Amino acid sequence: MTALLLGACLSLMAGLTLGLLGGGGSILTVPILVYVLGMEPRGAIATSLAVVGVTSLVGMLLHAKQRRVQWREGLLFGAAGMAGAAFGGRLGRAVPSQWLLIVFAGLMFITAFAMLRPRRAPGATPAPPSRNPWAAVLRNGLGVGVLTGLVGAGGGFIVVPALALVGGLSMPEAVATSLLVICLNSASGFLSAWLTGAPVDWGLAAGMSLATVAGSFLGTSLSRRFSPDGLRRGFALFTVVLGLFILVQELPRV
Repeated sequence: MTALLLGACLSLMAGLTLGLLGGGGSILTVPILVYVLGMEPRGAIATSLAVVGVTSLVGMLLHAKQRRVQWREGLLFGAAGMAGAAFGGRLGRAVPSQWLLIVFAGLMFITAFAMLRPRRAPGATPAPPSRNPWAAVLRNGLGVGVLTGLVGAGGGFIVVPALALVGGLSMPEAVATSLLVICLNSASGFLSAWLTGAPVDWGLAAGMSLATVAGSFLGTSLSRRFSPDGLRRGFALFTVVLGLFILVQELPRV
């Protein structure tokens, strides 16, 4: 009971991070499931994909009401990502669970680095589209999809700049459209993992989804009261510490 309550509080914090920073919160879901709630890593990754999918769907619908979602770019990127996520979900069956978590820790370090990079201002002029957008969409979409299916994280820190650079989207459009991509990738990765036998705790997935969505609404409402740069630096530091914790736990088991 104590673990479930702690898991709910941490899920609320993940959603709060998502609402405050516009991304990053989903990287906390797998560690919560594995190290707080004691789930087996493959089941945790599948359950995380369900949570990330629901959370990104809700966020995407809210942005769609404001006409920020660019459907053509999102569906093209998402189609490539879904293929990658399906492959990543199947690949996860062949990778030892310790290595899945070590790869996940590496992804946390990359996320922290991405959080510390200066972000383009929302009103800045969009970047010019890539000269060969189809190849770039295929490459980035497949890569993000494989990571999503393999370790259960949304990969928004890759999707957002890719949409901005490849498609020439403004930052608000890229953030909104990335939620469509993450939703599609998560759905594909989840189905691939579930259909190949990964255990899913449906009740836990529903509870964590509710807590994360509630946290994201709260974070969005509070976002104007905090310095985004300070929040990003704090979250990046926390992500590095959590990644180091995972390595300390898993490297001796290799």
